[in-house]
Amino acid sequence: MERKDFIRKGIFSSVVAYIAAAVGNPLKAAAKAAAKSPYRGVEGVLSPTNTHMVGNGFKVMNFFPNGKGFEERMSPFFLLDFNAEVHYPPSEISRGVGVHPHRGIETITFAYKGSVEHHDSKGNHGIIGPGDIQWMTAGGGVLHKEYQEQTYLKRGGAFEMLQLWINLPRKHKMTPAKYQSIVHNKKPRVKLPGNMGDVYVVAGEYEGTKGIASTFSPVHMYDMHLNSNADFRFSLPAGYNSGILVVDGSIAVNGHNAPENHYVQLKNEGGDIHIKASKNSLILVLSGEPLNEPYVSYGPFVMNTQEEIKQAIEDYNAGKFGFLQN
Repeated sequence: MERKDFIRKGIFSSVVAYIAAAVGNPLKAAAKAAAKSPYRGVEGVLSPTNTHMVGNGFKVMNFFPNGKGFEERMSPFFLLDFNAEVHYPPSEISRGVGVHPHRGIETITFAYKGSVEHHDSKGNHGIIGPGDIQWMTAGGGVLHKEYQEQTYLKRGGAFEMLQLWINLPRKHKMTPAKYQSIVHNKKPRVKLPGNMGDVYVVAGEYEGTKGIASTFSPVHMYDMHLNSNADFRFSLPAGYNSGILVVDGSIAVNGHNAPENHYVQLKNEGGDIHIKASKNSLILVLSGEPLNEPYVSYGPFVMNTQEEIKQAIEDYNAGKFGFLQN
């Protein structure tokens, strides 16, 4: 801190102390009331980052890791790339991400508008459209590719997607690769009272309703579709790393405004999460128990040691991840 800032802050603190002494009990009472707030604290509301292309088909903004230490802050969630709504013209040329490897993580793709097709070296294939999810466990190693599905590609139109990486615990790093196809109408749904909207439970549990996805560490994941009159409360485990992405619409989280395409980081503490929607909104709620394990990342590999990263590269170069046509 520069000297001028130190002096300025010192003067400000002195003035606050003087006012507090002058007014006495009312300020103390307000402080006590704030300390007893029933709501979970909001650490910050992050605005969108500059966009960049992933392959030639996904124009994303990255909310974490983004060089801000979020690899640890949101563990076990490791990466959040969001392709906010864009409009693509019709095309005969494929758009997407070509064949590439992963090890040590799970990759989850949410489709909001448009459709995406997936192939991997374990023989899995899937197409997801609005509301659908593809959940790929890379585990010990897999090759995959994702691209805009042919019917959408030739038609063009609105395109909105999200990709999330979840770090696998050390004991599950080398688990066999697998694929979960989650269709929107199969997600367990909790209807909010008063026609406020729906909570689709992707993973974990919401108000006693269990999610559809299987996970390797404790995770809660909710796909919330809210109407403009939504005003409700829910809670998440105090020690879990938790955040909310506003995909579409606009909400307030415990009194903090969060417009479209903004991310809300919640503090790790107890208390309710109070959400009010000022318009029809679509939000993604993430909450997970921290892994509290060392990690080393290198591109598409996330492992626990540098030696494991070196082994992943050697195994990939040796063809041990299988084969997939580009």
